[in-house]
Amino acid sequence: MDGSLENFNEVVRSIQQAAEEAGRPASDITLIAVSKTHDADTIRPVVEAGQRVFGENRVQEAQGKWPALRQDYPDIELHLIGPLQSNKAADAVALFDVIETVDREKIARELAKEIEKQGKAPRLLVQVNTGKEEQKAGIMPEDAVAFVARCRDEYGLVIDGLMCIPPVDENPGPHFALLEKLAGEAGVSTLSMGMSSDYQTAIAFGATHIRVGSAIFGARDDGQK
Repeated sequence: MDGSLENFNEVVRSIQQAAEEAGRPASDITLIAVSKTHDADTIRPVVEAGQRVFGENRVQEAQGKWPALRQDYPDIELHLIGPLQSNKAADAVALFDVIETVDREKIARELAKEIEKQGKAPRLLVQVNTGKEEQKAGIMPEDAVAFVARCRDEYGLVIDGLMCIPPVDENPGPHFALLEKLAGEAGVSTLSMGMSSDYQTAIAFGATHIRVGSAIFGARDDGQK
């Protein structure tokens, strides 16, 4: 069996177990297979096994491999999970079904402009910098609820939920709990949280989407999870 396929099956089993332990149906949790830095040949066995939701960090890299894969599998759902530059907003709206990294006014404004122009509206999540890390993208937690409201009221954007990436050296549980609290206050239901090292914890804290890369495809060139 292909290594990534074996890993994928193990992750699916682990999700089912974590959901059961949390008293949740596994069907409430969407696995986003993070395929960034991996080529189409590596991704294809996982697609053929039935996985249809994938995450990419960079617009340009995604443009290089997903249009061809989507010709064979038109029901693939593609998530942008990396920071979005304003000059890539048009390309992101054209390519992605979900953009998880709305984190500042300029991006909200550019997305609103492109959504109107293209007549295509990807689902949107606001990224929250729960650890208040200077080097990390995301709106500050204390500003998140008001920012969601501004996205709706000023830019006419539909915000489905929140996303976070906890600091690597901290217990992720409090960060997931904070994101769940903020989502409730903002009136959104989608919680994208949890990666290869902590998705079981995220499921216990109510994650609706988990982003798993290295546990499926192996270590990536950028050394992240």
